[in-house]
Amino acid sequence: MSTGLAEDLHSEFPELLPEQNPPTNYGKFVISMLKRMPRDTPDGDQSIDQAQLRKCISLSSSFLVTDTSMDPEHGINTWFMGFSRLIDVVIALHARGELDIEMMNAASKACSECWSAAGAWKGLEESREGVRKVVGKLKKLLDENGRTYRGERVYAP
Repeated sequence: MSTGLAEDLHSEFPELLPEQNPPTNYGKFVISMLKRMPRDTPDGDQSIDQAQLRKCISLSSSFLVTDTSMDPEHGINTWFMGFSRLIDVVIALHARGELDIEMMNAASKACSECWSAAGAWKGLEESREGVRKVVGKLKKLLDENGRTYRGERVYAP
């Protein structure tokens, strides 16, 4: 006869050691994702898969929570490294004239989601400074009216 549910669960699901369950790291995730992207197009140009980039940036608020929860000492830094690297890629795409409106909208939405997560989760207030820095970079890419990118409306909460 079982002595208790907790004991049964412990024997079925043994506790993981820290090295078996490392903290998430958005910075490493972003670098890994960028390395796996195709390098060249058939015409020899370097290319960035913006659909894949949008998926990666859409994870930013989730990584903000997991990086800081699993590694309270370094999590904000690992999250910001990943987030700011992605924004640097967005800026590079803009400079090359390749940035599409969907990517700009995804970046804007990610900023909004990170801002909301930072306000909703205790201890994440510090990450709002990182979001401010990223937003400042993105605002420089907008048209003069501050609401559109190349004539198309940009996501705003």
